[in-house]
Amino acid sequence: MCKFKKPEIPANITADERRSLMFNALSSLDLNDKLEKRDNDKLSYLSWANAWAEFKSAYPSATYQVIKNPENNLPYFTDPNVGIMVFTEVTVDNLTHSMWLPVMDSKNKAMKLTPYSYQVWDSYKKAYIEKTVQAATMFDINKTLMRCLVKNLAMFGLGLYVYAGEDIPTDNTSDGQNDNTTYTANTTKKAATRRTATKTTTTAQQKSLDKYAGIRAAVNSCISQDQLASLYYQHQNEVNCNEEVKAIFTQRKLQLQQAA
Repeated sequence: MCKFKKPEIPANITADERRSLMFNALSSLDLNDKLEKRDNDKLSYLSWANAWAEFKSAYPSATYQVIKNPENNLPYFTDPNVGIMVFTEVTVDNLTHSMWLPVMDSKNKAMKLTPYSYQVWDSYKKAYIEKTVQAATMFDINKTLMRCLVKNLAMFGLGLYVYAGEDIPTDNTSDGQNDNTTYTANTTKKAATRRTATKTTTTAQQKSLDKYAGIRAAVNSCISQDQLASLYYQHQNEVNCNEEVKAIFTQRKLQLQQAA
């Protein structure tokens, strides 16, 4: 790992120019030998201890703050429908950046104060299977707070490259789910070894329609907008990452609104 080397700061530059020099120096710092990975996780993490040590070497006067809920003075905010969120702020050189992070389990599913179940599409069984997310503990919240702090420091440049692409929707096959892009690509690849291009496309489309038939059946089984909303919140990430699935939900919503 390259140790942080403070850039030369000319005396006659503006505050923004000074911050820009520091940002570039921090963002170019190689932290690869400090990165860690959880079991069965593709994402890399920088521990808060290593991150804070590097950041303080660059900014000895840096401070951070955990934002507390003004209603109960607890270091997290909850919503019974979507989960738990934590917030931090880091201040240095008269500049403050904020950051937020949801409390998630090992499969990156949002945790709540009570356990809940959700369904995922099993492409092998051609059916929905049930999964459970356990209730969050203070240990989970504390871990998320410190991860939030690390992400907050990235706003100043430190380890920013670690987060590049984290907001790109990814395949969730470890949780029994396949998005349409991955599913179609895999089936097309198999079909290409034994069919012409035309037959391959047709087969992939047929299998894709079979997959959505199960999702459509689950959506159409909702007899009220509240049931539909509940199903949507259970699969919000998957729905928002797939326009065709989102269209199925939208169509059912319009049907229920017209029937009301």
